[in-house]
Amino acid sequence: MSLTVIAQRMGKTSFQRLVTGLVLSTLLVGCSSNKSSDARVVDRNAAAQRPAVTTGQYVVRPKDTLFSIAFRYGWDYKALAARNNIPAPYTIRPGQTIRFDGRTGSTSTNVATSSGSSPSSSSKTTVVRRAANGSTTTTTTAVPSVASKPAPAPMPPAGPAPTGWGWPSNGILIGKFSSNGSLNKGIDIAGDLGQPVLAASDGTVVYAGSGLRGYGELVIIKHSETYVSAYGHNRRLLVREGQQVKVGQTIAEMGSTGTDRVKLHFEIRRQGKPVDPLQFLPRR
Repeated sequence: MSLTVIAQRMGKTSFQRLVTGLVLSTLLVGCSSNKSSDARVVDRNAAAQRPAVTTGQYVVRPKDTLFSIAFRYGWDYKALAARNNIPAPYTIRPGQTIRFDGRTGSTSTNVATSSGSSPSSSSKTTVVRRAANGSTTTTTTAVPSVASKPAPAPMPPAGPAPTGWGWPSNGILIGKFSSNGSLNKGIDIAGDLGQPVLAASDGTVVYAGSGLRGYGELVIIKHSETYVSAYGHNRRLLVREGQQVKVGQTIAEMGSTGTDRVKLHFEIRRQGKPVDPLQFLPRR
């Protein structure tokens, strides 16, 4: 049946209403389809969560610790200490250079060296200069060679995980761990402003401050030579670096520093690499 016949039988007003309804229904279906396929989850912590940095260097600033630098750049603190020849207790000072690539100084200019020279002896470089009249001048200069830095010791195998983990706060789980490099490296727990944040296991506070971008007021606890945990976005920190803490002890007050809502961002790292905290925390 043609549209003209349908319009004649329905009347002009009824036909217009029918056409308008069909058009609106089509648009709504299209919008709904596009909305579901184009939705994206935005994680405001993504900027601070990156793969381990293996190039360049970092200059230590006041309040930095080796643990906070290792945490920020995805390193195990022992491996970073070994690469920079920093002995225990891993003390660093402002202005000190921490290398990620294993080099001990700035990159030098490449020169042509004579073959057969030993790493500890001086090599030679020859420069030939040609004058305007066609004459040449040859100059040979001794250049001390730099012994190559030995490769850092291999990482020791991961030790057993601490036992007796407890939840770092009471609240609704609003964000889960993701192994994808651009997503969440821990879990997020919603709560009330000022709510207690608890140590998830026995350990030593190795960082307490706000120097790590994207984490706000942050506490890092070392539980063993292999495992550390981190507690971010706090309103107030109640522990200091070097302090011993017990599982369930209040270490901070929940807040929204470095983020857009009140919550606790909690991470567990094994040899510097994030792991899913839900593998360690008891079921609830």
